[in-house]
Amino acid sequence: MGSPARQGPSVQRVSSLVFAVASISLALLSLALIGLGAHDMIKAFTLPDGKMKDAVLSAVGYVIIAIAVFDVAKFLIEEEVFNGRERRIASEARRSLTKFISTIAIAIFLEALVIVFRVSAEHVEQIVYPTMLLVAGTFLILGLGIFQRLSASVEHEVGEQDREDENGLPPQGVPPAR
Repeated sequence: MGSPARQGPSVQRVSSLVFAVASISLALLSLALIGLGAHDMIKAFTLPDGKMKDAVLSAVGYVIIAIAVFDVAKFLIEEEVFNGRERRIASEARRSLTKFISTIAIAIFLEALVIVFRVSAEHVEQIVYPTMLLVAGTFLILGLGIFQRLSASVEHEVGEQDREDENGLPPQGVPPAR
């Protein structure tokens, strides 16, 4: 589809409405996950000590996932409903994406940590799963770092070119016309 500036107002409204409904649905689902986590915590107090640890870790897992889901909902509301326009400033898009990916990475690392605690005591052979999750989170952070570096370089180059264009200066390395 074209940029929002080229779309008709009704397409933008429908798009914003769909994103708003999806965001509200995700926010409600994240509240349900927090409720499940709270339920597991309450249930944990009635269980013997060995089972209590599993219930608490399960509750932590639910809350971590709820935070990630809620952040996705918040991201959709902020970026697609309230700011339902195409990103014109590259730094704005980069900051927005960085914030979103950082939240997802934190959720991945926390979930991996919870799983490490869960499997390390009784099922050491299953430690490969949280390890792979940690590796995936690490690659996500590395990818974000590469993206940051590349996009910052491009922003700098484009910013210089834009300033030169605004001031009527020739691009660097090109002699002025006589």
